[in-house]
Amino acid sequence: MPQATVHLLRHGEVYNPEGVLYGRLPEYHLSELGQQMAHTLAEHFRDRVSQGAKIVYLVSSPLTRAQETAEPTSRALGLDIHTDQRIIEAENHFEGLRVTKAELRKPRHWRKLVNPLRPSWGEPYKEQAARVRAAVQDARDKAIELGGDGAEAIMVSHQLPIWATRLSAEGRPLWHDPRKRECTLTSLTSLIFDGDGTLLRVEYSEPAAALLPGASTTPGA
Repeated sequence: MPQATVHLLRHGEVYNPEGVLYGRLPEYHLSELGQQMAHTLAEHFRDRVSQGAKIVYLVSSPLTRAQETAEPTSRALGLDIHTDQRIIEAENHFEGLRVTKAELRKPRHWRKLVNPLRPSWGEPYKEQAARVRAAVQDARDKAIELGGDGAEAIMVSHQLPIWATRLSAEGRPLWHDPRKRECTLTSLTSLIFDGDGTLLRVEYSEPAAALLPGASTTPGA
């Protein structure tokens, strides 16, 4: 039976001069650097296709920054962008705020900080992983339908849903320190499946690593 790979691509750097946690807020566009990152990924995928890779399906979160990251790859590979709500950013109580120590000391936030393992300030990690993994399986099936054995799909998503999905796929606890996520801007978390849909392994790469120094480090949700 055919094997397939689904690449979870984190979006590029966002123009966010206020340094807020933008979450699901609309109209947060890529910065100039973020656009360079998106074009670098498009070139990476185009080079792989020229070497024989069968990248046949492209999916994006509905949020602006994800769609803008997907656009250069769409043009480079001649693929339509399919939007999937299931790979959107996580819900977060602190959306739109600068998450500083002073902000966290405000009493109105205290009830949201009682359980960091869930986490109590936003969408549970388990729910994030479940929705993304369901979307990944659908993308895998579609890629095989379009490209057969060895087909690949790209899904442009966000740091926390990608990281929660990786932890779940690797059987690790979902609670974690946000500062220690291995999921940089425009990184690829690649899920490789065998013919019956069983996950064989997870691979991680940073095709735009040369653009990361000096990029924003404001964490996602």
